[in-house]
Amino acid sequence: MAEKRLTKEIDIIGLLKRILAEWKLLGAFVGVFAVIGVVVALNTPKRYTANVILAPELSSGSSLSGGLSNIASMMGVNLGSMQGGMDAIYPQIYPDVLTSSDFILQLFDVKVRQQEDTTEKTYYSHLIEDGKAPFWAYPGIWLSQLLKSDDEEGKGGGGLNPFNLSRQQDGVLNAIRGSISCIVDKNTSVISISVSDMDPNVCAIMADTIQKQLQKYIIVYRTKKARNDLAYAEKLCKEAKAEYQAAQKEYSAYADANTGLMLESYKARLNDLENEMQLKYNVYNQVSQQLQIAKAKVQEQTPAFSVIQSASVPLRASSFPRSFMVILYMFFGFVLDALWILYIRDFVKRRREKGGK
Repeated sequence: MAEKRLTKEIDIIGLLKRILAEWKLLGAFVGVFAVIGVVVALNTPKRYTANVILAPELSSGSSLSGGLSNIASMMGVNLGSMQGGMDAIYPQIYPDVLTSSDFILQLFDVKVRQQEDTTEKTYYSHLIEDGKAPFWAYPGIWLSQLLKSDDEEGKGGGGLNPFNLSRQQDGVLNAIRGSISCIVDKNTSVISISVSDMDPNVCAIMADTIQKQLQKYIIVYRTKKARNDLAYAEKLCKEAKAEYQAAQKEYSAYADANTGLMLESYKARLNDLENEMQLKYNVYNQVSQQLQIAKAKVQEQTPAFSVIQSASVPLRASSFPRSFMVILYMFFGFVLDALWILYIRDFVKRRREKGGK
């Protein structure tokens, strides 16, 4: 085992000696790839990343729901059907919500400001006007501009139509989707949102905006049924109040118009109007109680979020360091030089000799 290990070490040393023996060729390979690395590094835009961490409230529905049930039972109202059901928007699908087209399209009109240029513009305009593409992407950009049809140009200038996006709008949508990351811890349900951009101020603004938009989206969804029930209860309460006031007005008018009369027909009619007014009042009173319960239900269903880490302007770029990029290209140059000296050159030489024969 020791002899085999020694043989392998001698082979590696021998290979290194063969490579270093042609140091001029090695220097040429490494130098050329170092220049390529510098060019690529200088033309690769820096990207910054802002992070937000949220902890959503996972309500068990025990405390307030139990209290509401007790109050409702005292009033003769059954809340059993209102408390059932399971929330369809749970933390594990927040990443899908965050990268959905409907959610991203809402970000197009968000106002942003760059760190150096404080001019306020929409996020969509920022990505179109301030985006820096490397030089090797220019041929593809020019080709797409040449292939763009008149219909697409007209569509792009006609505003945002979520059902029929232009090619430019679809490209911006995919760019935003690629710059957003959302990770949910399966054990703690802690949500980590990150947004990257070429400008540190913009990515911080968008991270804060996306956090608030996600909270708003979840709150609207979670309280949708409760708010619909509240609107219906308000409608019933308004109608019941109007009917009670109308019955009260009719009773008062009849009683005032027939003061002093002792006819049995008058008494029967007055009694009927009083009963009708009392019935309308009972309905109004019951609906008013249901309205208060519906208001409490909306408050109960509204989720709360604890912001563990708020958005802040990053000080350092999150993209691959340019110095490491140059070193990586130099390493590629060394590897290609080694392959050329040890294998490729001999292979090409043998092929030529066979071809000459």
